[in-house]
Amino acid sequence: MIHISESAQTHFRKLIEREALPGLGVRLSAVNAGTPRADVRLEFAEPGDLQGDEWAVDCDGFTLWLEAASTSYLDGAEIDYETLGTAGQLQIRAPKIKGVAPDASASLVERVLYVIENVVNPQLATHRGSVSVQEVTADGVVVLRFGGGCHGCGMADMTLKNGIEKTLLEKVPGVTAVRDATDHDTGAAPYISRTGAA
Repeated sequence: MIHISESAQTHFRKLIEREALPGLGVRLSAVNAGTPRADVRLEFAEPGDLQGDEWAVDCDGFTLWLEAASTSYLDGAEIDYETLGTAGQLQIRAPKIKGVAPDASASLVERVLYVIENVVNPQLATHRGSVSVQEVTADGVVVLRFGGGCHGCGMADMTLKNGIEKTLLEKVPGVTAVRDATDHDTGAAPYISRTGAA
């Protein structure tokens, strides 16, 4: 599950002893798990801070609490503390935190969602935009809604056809077409105005 080195346990134990709070432990969770923005949150937690469904990892002198919803993303994580001269550095490696690409046996919806979150949206984020999947039909049509800078953008049609649809057709067998269900007239902050992009 999770490996926490002796040096990391010693580091946490010293910090916890300094606080002198009964039952104080360390809670580990994944933030934005399964996306390119995924990160690890490590914080001290008292028993009253816990949700009650955490997994407990007994360490030398304290408990590491693992958020239940994060367990699959933090499986195989390693926590280490390296001393560098007079200072130290905590290192956390979580190889599954950004998710694992679904294999060919996964549903079409799972495979589409993975590509949208891990390939398409990071590219759109450079223009303050994003898309969300509204529907994947039985015949493989992916229906999307644009958000952020893409909502109302004059280049949304080109982004859909030359970017998103092309990417999904190449990367997700079973996708037959991509459609836009966004009412672009309601876009409040488009990256490129639709009136100037005709």
